[in-house]
Amino acid sequence: MIYEMRRYTLHPGKTGEWVKAFCDAYEVRAQYSPLGALFQTEIGPLNEVIHIWPYESLQHRADTRAAAAKDASGKWPPSSAVHCLATQETDILDPIPGMEPWDGTPQEWGGIYELRQYTYAPGALRDVVKAFSEALPGRNEIYPVAGIFTSQLGNLNRLYQLFPYKDWDHRDEVRKSYLSSGVWPPHSDARPQHQLVRHMLPAPCSTLH
Repeated sequence: MIYEMRRYTLHPGKTGEWVKAFCDAYEVRAQYSPLGALFQTEIGPLNEVIHIWPYESLQHRADTRAAAAKDASGKWPPSSAVHCLATQETDILDPIPGMEPWDGTPQEWGGIYELRQYTYAPGALRDVVKAFSEALPGRNEIYPVAGIFTSQLGNLNRLYQLFPYKDWDHRDEVRKSYLSSGVWPPHSDARPQHQLVRHMLPAPCSTLH
């Protein structure tokens, strides 16, 4: 399974309009394949929406997108909100070993999602992925991890970690628990060259919320 992460930067003040148009049209798109998640940034790079789509393969992605675009309703993609967009970017991601695959089943994990984006030197991700995969079961016991991915196409040498929390107090509780127990974060000799953290709110039509 692969995951497509699409990051859109919107013009200031247009996030709500774009999210509403997307969610209104999603009923059409859902007939072809399920959405993984849709978020808007609260802390970090602002005026962003991030949507993640699971696919069986790149060919499945291409076939699905082509079929949805030809839907007789003409409602997908939601063209009414195109004027809201400033930039668009997409990456293809691989799940790390041990990550539970997304199958479109709704998950009620919380109202805040933290997306940690780490960029490593070329060739370093193999050891990093091994460390994260080994530590993942222990972290899941404290509170479920939504996903951990590496970039396959697009912006390379990146590790993405997606953590849900019920609220800000719950985030503090979970972090205190895994830091005191030593379960997380994983340890490897490789260190990220760049780090970016986004805190995001799930959209009404997001499968993860």
